[in-house]
Amino acid sequence: MINNANNKPAVANSTVTRDLRELDAETGNIYESLVIMAKRANQISNNIKEELHQKLSEFASVNDNLEEVFENREQIEISKHYEKLPKPTLVAVQEFLDDKIYYRNPTKEA
Repeated sequence: MINNANNKPAVANSTVTRDLRELDAETGNIYESLVIMAKRANQISNNIKEELHQKLSEFASVNDNLEEVFENREQIEISKHYEKLPKPTLVAVQEFLDDKIYYRNPTKEA
């Protein structure tokens, strides 16, 4: 799949059945592959979280009243945008399958 906006491979928004032989082809060990993808998913999740907090911090005010909370449409739109993004695990799996993740195993190197 290609995302037409920037010609990057698109990530499915739902889970996809994967062939386990695809996942362990590069490492030779399914568990090692899963650890790599899990660590990358955590990185992606943390990056998204930081980015969201930075954008939402612009709207933070010292004294919130009920009217301001309901009237802040921009904040709601930003939140909706981030809710529509693919899950970090799906992005990490796609990156792993596309060989876009750099990893190394120090125990294998020694």
